[in-house]
Amino acid sequence: MPYRRTPAVQARMDGRRDAVLGAARALLADEGYAGCTVAAVAARARIATGSVYRHFPSKSVLAVELFRSVVTAEVEAVSAAAGRPEDPAEGVAAAVETFARRALASPRLAYALLAEPVDTAVEAERLVFRRAFRDVFAARIAEGTASGRLPRQDPLLTAAGLVGACAEALIGPLSGATGRTDGPGPHTPAHLVAFTLRALGVPHADHP
Repeated sequence: MPYRRTPAVQARMDGRRDAVLGAARALLADEGYAGCTVAAVAARARIATGSVYRHFPSKSVLAVELFRSVVTAEVEAVSAAAGRPEDPAEGVAAAVETFARRALASPRLAYALLAEPVDTAVEAERLVFRRAFRDVFAARIAEGTASGRLPRQDPLLTAAGLVGACAEALIGPLSGATGRTDGPGPHTPAHLVAFTLRALGVPHADHP
């Protein structure tokens, strides 16, 4: 008869797994993926290295799971911001502002999520992440074009352009950010919002 874990045993295992991911998240925010070695994660979680491997068979598996857990929170925050305003253009602007403010609040984490060199498994997840943001923007742009509150345009194309613009302005090589401690200034979110509204075709979208 196969062994079945009791609820108490499963809860302990889940708690240890969550502790490993929590330690990895802290390291990711401080040092990026380069610092998220299995040994470093184990040390941060105060467990043996072998205990990490019980839950994640390789660094790549741990990195993918880590990326998914962090990105899910980011996408949820941006999606919630996009859905609050009644006006579609204001919804897209709110999503962009939220994206920017969260990136500026943790620039090392933003660099890790958007641009740090990673292995192919994490790079594939990164593409899923960028598409998720694009789809959040595109849904509100499509709503605006359908209702006539925004000029006719390709929602997916405009949304993809906005995702690329945000990433470049916040952590790309043209932004002046180092990906570590320096980054764009405090007025960057307002500038990105103004840029977004102009890109959507909103009349009189003045510079902040």
